[in-house]
Amino acid sequence: MGHEGNEQVIYLDNAATSFPKPESVYAAMDSFAREIGGSGGRSSHRKSIESAELLDGAREALARLLGAGAPEWVCFGLNATEALNLAIYGLAEPGGSIVTTMLEHNSVRRPLADLRERYGCKIITVPADERGLCDSGEIIRAVRDDTQFVVMVWASNVMGSLQEIEPVAWACRSRNIPFIVDAAQICGAYPVNFQELGLSVLAFTGHKSLLGPQGTGGLVVHPDVAPRIRPLKRGGTGTVSESDRQPGFLPDRFEAGTLNGHGLAGLKAGVEFLLARGVESVRAQEMALWRRLRDGLCAIPYVRVYGPEEADRAVSIISINVDGMEPTDVGFLLDVRYGVLTRTGLHCAPGAHRTIGTMPFGTVRLSLGFSTTEAEVDAALEAVARIRERA
Repeated sequence: MGHEGNEQVIYLDNAATSFPKPESVYAAMDSFAREIGGSGGRSSHRKSIESAELLDGAREALARLLGAGAPEWVCFGLNATEALNLAIYGLAEPGGSIVTTMLEHNSVRRPLADLRERYGCKIITVPADERGLCDSGEIIRAVRDDTQFVVMVWASNVMGSLQEIEPVAWACRSRNIPFIVDAAQICGAYPVNFQELGLSVLAFTGHKSLLGPQGTGGLVVHPDVAPRIRPLKRGGTGTVSESDRQPGFLPDRFEAGTLNGHGLAGLKAGVEFLLARGVESVRAQEMALWRRLRDGLCAIPYVRVYGPEEADRAVSIISINVDGMEPTDVGFLLDVRYGVLTRTGLHCAPGAHRTIGTMPFGTVRLSLGFSTTEAEVDAALEAVARIRERA
């Protein structure tokens, strides 16, 4: 099943960015660029109005999918990283403590390190076990009287381990402490109900399981918490233009500058695809393939598989290592010999790799998507099983 001489590609890097997208996503972006093109909310002519209606539609679709109380709770930005920076810097004050976990992506770790170094914030980091799972009780016990907020990942981008966030949300709500959730690997892959969970801020990205293009994302923010969050950027909104202050109402409080209309047209189409198919249905399909892939990898004697064994504690991400080989070499051979595309290294989450003992080289990550097939999973398993023969 060698890859040389053919164009077979098995894309198993959906945790980095989903590919391919539904055809409707490509069509929506092309239509916006060719037929709409206006700047939403900036003019009163028909093209601007069409653009504004599309942006409103994207906001409404996301509010439905993610369980926001109203469309204006959905605030658009570039990606989850920008959303997390907005919430973290917007809530932080000098001194005090911030509670987080060992599993965080650098989009959380680096802002927190900056707050510690520049503003003297104390960062309390809760460990995880060898499966990449944190004890929610330990997170709750880490909260102190001076805790400014809690920020944690819902699903690890390294192992796919699904954290129990409900008790943390309840504890934070009962103490009026903002709770920021990094849902980059969750939205579109796992059912979300922001209002029912009682979350303060949920950061999402459009280009992973929401099936939209890169350069889209943002945050869902509860209006009770929004006034406590300082805007990260200030600028034009098309509203209250006579004032030199950023509007205080949602979503304009956090949306300065012209939005990515082309991208949000694609994101709207991706979200509508998910609403039609059902996130539960997508998850059932992906996790059946996850089980097939995980069981097959565990059966290969020289492969080490990381993360939870139970499907209800994971999303469709698996990290592995091959005995005697560095992850980068495994990933390279899987690509050039077999056309299997994976992600290798530390995945911008070194704390997660310290937890499972894979520093400094990391792992090979295989992540499934809505279009992954059984045949592709079986071909990937065969490639991994033969990888040492071609090393």
